[in-house]
Order: sequence, then structure tokens, then C-alpha cells
Amino acid sequence: MNEKITSRSEDFAKWYTDVVKAAHLADYSSVKGCVILEPNGYAIWEKMQSVLDDMFKKTGHKNVSMPVFIPESLLRKEGELINGFAPEVAWITEGGNNKLEERLAFRPTSETLFSDYYAQKVKTYRDLPLLYNQWCNVVRWEKETRPFLRGREFLWQEGHTVHATQEEAERETNKMLETYKEFFEKYLAIPPLTGRKTEKEKFAGAEYTLTIEALTQNGVCLQSGTSHYFGQKFSKAYDIKFINKNNEYEYCYQTSWGVSTRMIGALIMAHSDDRGLVLPPKIAPTQVIIVPIKSEEKIFSIAEHIKTSLEEKGVSVSIDYSDKSPGYKFAEAEVNGIPIRIEIGLRDIVNNEVTLVRRDTLEKQVIKLNDVVNVTTQTLDKIQENLFNKAEENVKNRTYDAKNLKDVEEIMNNNPGFVNAYWCGSEDCELKMKEIKGTKSRCILESKDYEEEKCVVCGKKAKHKVVWGIQY
Repeated sequence: MNEKITSRSEDFAKWYTDVVKAAHLADYSSVKGCVILEPNGYAIWEKMQSVLDDMFKKTGHKNVSMPVFIPESLLRKEGELINGFAPEVAWITEGGNNKLEERLAFRPTSETLFSDYYAQKVKTYRDLPLLYNQWCNVVRWEKETRPFLRGREFLWQEGHTVHATQEEAERETNKMLETYKEFFEKYLAIPPLTGRKTEKEKFAGAEYTLTIEALTQNGVCLQSGTSHYFGQKFSKAYDIKFINKNNEYEYCYQTSWGVSTRMIGALIMAHSDDRGLVLPPKIAPTQVIIVPIKSEEKIFSIAEHIKTSLEEKGVSVSIDYSDKSPGYKFAEAEVNGIPIRIEIGLRDIVNNEVTLVRRDTLEKQVIKLNDVVNVTTQTLDKIQENLFNKAEENVKNRTYDAKNLKDVEEIMNNNPGFVNAYWCGSEDCELKMKEIKGTKSRCILESKDYEEEKCVVCGKKAKHKVVWGIQY
């Protein structure tokens, strides 16, 4: 492999970019702030999309597709939303050779479109709930961009639901957060932090926002998914009313929730190493790559037999038939993060065995041909478990308690991570924390032990226990 990957200890940000490029996940385009998702990166997104889409459908959600353009008058109906997104909205002012009568926004998010649609469709309580989701792209005019983490255009899913009661809508908000949590733990092998955002950090237009936060190997936080409860804010702005069981008009209750290609960034920074990408087997597009050491028919025949046997067990397998050298093939498999590599040479055939290499630990194991299927499937499970345990250990080692600003400053300057600290609820104190390397509240924890505690900033009586951190 020609791509040199910077060491994580030398420059974590450069290491991240090097891994993205070396593993051919994404490349920079001629459009400033936008990247090209290359086949390897898009394959990971497709896998994520497939798993999540199945999870959504099992909870009763259906996919739809909304327009990519939003008329300015429609976007401005809910004041908080437009005020929150105004700096990031991309506007279209001309169509062909004609100036538009009304500006069109390229969707930064679709609450307005869904609300306008629901206002037309919802008439009585019998129409509810409507549980919709869409897979699409959005545009947000970010000042600073980085592949997968922040971009002016990115792929995501956004669920938008409308309900007859507050209780049902809040249950939906929590259920979808739990769905994301399960996906992160079970498939991405990332132990997430979950909780409620502060008023300052919540989604514009929401009554409250629930968040899922990942922690990178260098202790930086990454907001990786959110679930919002809107109450009746949008339904009142867009006149989404229905006739309830008492034959009275009532405004609906709404939610929205979403995750994006940022999850690929979370994957990279949670698991990968100085050799390149490391992928959990359950989200890896290719779980096993078989590398013939020589271009011999006997080797090819055994490789195909192993491939077929593993595929019958539901394992995704590829055979590297390229004319590259074995060493190049090994390095390529490693940098691309394929969980298991199976090497087959002429000597292996004579001994009726193959060599299995784990990507997570780089451990090699010689196994008999008859054991390949069992050992490989068991090893895939072990890799998945090991990656989760390592990520969990990183979170454990980088979770701290802070009593004052001096504690916070020392942690963030020397070994950042999740910082538990009590807070009085004042936005001034929240902004004071930001002066320490951009430290922000990640989420409010459900806790009652704040009652005898004091604010980490001002020393006044605490109202919340909060997790703080530096963010990407």
C-alpha cells in the first residue's frame, strides 16, 4: 500500500483523514465542503441503512420521500426552526434563466415539509399515528468541514411522526432513542451515552431533544444521533388538527429523529488503528476475505469451497483474485478493515489447513480445513465482542468527575473524555464552560443526586447532573 497513515499519537486528526483516504471511504470533490463517498464508504452506509431500515419497519414505520426544496414562506412558519438553521441554509434564487418569485431552501431538515403534508392528511384520530421515515440527503452550509463528521451535503435518515396524544409521542421519542442505542451497541460495537440535551443545545423548535453520544479513542465526543419531542409546536404553526374521540378539534403531537453518515466517522474513531480501518463484523460489508497465495487451480478450488460454505452460514465473503503480491493483498485487507483474512498457499493444501488472521488483534491461527467454517463464525463473534469491550474500556477510562473549573481544565487539557459535573441550569455557566477548549454539555443525566451538590462553574445550588465534553 502506498498510503502512509499518520500515527494516532502523533496527530489524531491527520490520522483520521489518512484512514478515510487510505481505506477509500471518501475523497474530496471539486465542490467545496462536499465529499465523494467511494465504494468502500458507501458500502458501509448501505449496510447501516439496511439494518436500521429493518429495525424501523419492525416498529411500524414506513418510508416516504419528500421534495428536496422548501419554499421560504413554508420554512419560516415555525420561528425557532428557521432561527436555528438560518446560518446554514442554502438558498436557490434562480431556476434556469428566470429569477424565482420566492426563494427555495435546499432542505437542511424536513420538519416543515412533513408538517405541511400532515396538515393535509390528518383529519380524525382514526388517521393517527402516522409513522414515516425517509432516507435522503440534506444541505447545511457548514464553515468547517471534515469527511463524515461535518459536510455541506450528507446522507441521513429522518423519521417524522405525528400522534394523537402527548404520551404516545413521548413514548415514540424514547423508543427511537433506544432503537439507536441498540444499533450502536449491537452492530457498531460502540457503547453510547444517552440523555437529554440542555435548552441551549436542543434542536431548534423541539420541546426537548434526546441524544446519543459516542466517545472517540482520543476522548473527543461525537453527537451521533438525536430524537426530538416537538409537542404541539409544529402542529400549531402548520395547523395540523384532528377530531378526537370527544368530537373536538385538537392539535397533534409530533416527533422527529435521525442519524447520518457521521456514524461512519464514529466507527473509524472508535475502533481503527495505525494500520487503517477496523470494522465490527456485524457492520462490515465484507466480513471475510480469502487470499490465495499462488495463482493455482487447486488453491482457487479450495477458496471457492470455503467461500460457499461460509456464505451458507450467512457470512459475506470475497476472494482476492488480483495479480498483486500476497504482501500487498494482506496490507490492503488490513487497511480496508475486513474483520478476517484467510490465507491459502500450496503448503497449506498439502497440510490440509489454512491461516486465519484477525483484523482487530492481528493474531494468526493455523486451522484445519474441516474447522474453517466453525472457527471463522466463532471468531467473527469474538471480534465483535472484543471491539465493544475495548471501546467500553476507553469510555470507562475517560469518564471523570469534576467539582470545579480547575478540575475540568486539567482534564480537558491533558486527557479529555466524558466529564460528570453538576450544573445550576444557567446558560451563562454553560457558556463559561465553553471557554475551556470549547467544552459543551453533552447531555443531562437522569439523576437525583444533584440535590446536595453545587454548580461546577458558579458554586450555586445544582439543578442537574450533566456530562460535558469536547466535540467534533
